[in-house]
Amino acid sequence: MERRKFLRNLGLSGSALTFASGAVIPSFASNPEKAEPTFNMDFAPHFGMFKNSAPGGLVDELKFMADQGFRSLEDNGMLRRSLEDQTLIAKTMESLGMRMGVFVIEGGDNWKVSLTTGKQEFLDTFLETCRNSVEVAKRVNAKWMTVVPGYFERNLPMGVQTGNIIEAYKRAAEIFEPHGLVMVMEPLSDNPDLFLRHADQSYMICKAVDSPACKILYDIYHMQRNEGNLIATMQKTWDEIAYIQIGDNPGRKEPGTGEINYGNVFKFISEKGFKGICGMEHGNANPGVEGEKALIEAYRKVDIS
Repeated sequence: MERRKFLRNLGLSGSALTFASGAVIPSFASNPEKAEPTFNMDFAPHFGMFKNSAPGGLVDELKFMADQGFRSLEDNGMLRRSLEDQTLIAKTMESLGMRMGVFVIEGGDNWKVSLTTGKQEFLDTFLETCRNSVEVAKRVNAKWMTVVPGYFERNLPMGVQTGNIIEAYKRAAEIFEPHGLVMVMEPLSDNPDLFLRHADQSYMICKAVDSPACKILYDIYHMQRNEGNLIATMQKTWDEIAYIQIGDNPGRKEPGTGEINYGNVFKFISEKGFKGICGMEHGNANPGVEGEKALIEAYRKVDIS
């Protein structure tokens, strides 16, 4: 359903909304007739991406995103937000017909040597963060959460490190699976100390964990940097990919600013029947309102009908 029709059906054209909890937030469709067409692919911006066009805070940004035709949001830092902000974001998105993308499961060990060691202290922190993430996911209507296994333990063979990650993720899957939640492991390219870097490596771990609660987050920017051959690699690992993120390379900005042929990549994803979220995990190539307009136009150009 197009955004303007959805808003008209909800009757969101000038009154406040009251939710079951008693919280009241303002209506967001001051002029639904000016809402842009909904994107065919489910692209998910993040807070701050349109801060110049929507300078009024979280609610204003969500309204702007929805009015531009975006159907989802991702927020890596959701786990660290206050209960009040989490609740406000969830209720605002519900009123706008938007769904929640990933947030990051981060207990403080993602960017150091941790789960690869097999040490109980790191496993305990990770599993406790997973349990906390279940409550946040329920609160904000999220399904997918990003997991990062940390850095290599250089004193252990690769097979042992991999076994330690598999064991940790099996334990985490036991937490998430009863709730229908999915942790998506993300191969990264930020530095060479990161343990998880490749699609086939992630695929092997998913097969070993053997749970619908453990899948791959395929970040096209990181995978272009680490191994390239994007479409062929996605084809080989497709049955374990549950979430996709976007960013052109070099520069990690919107499609069309780098070397990746996003038209062809999105055509492949669409032909595979992907109905999940494509998170816009990148910066803006140009500053200000004009840069934000250019970013939206870049996504119009590569959207697949």
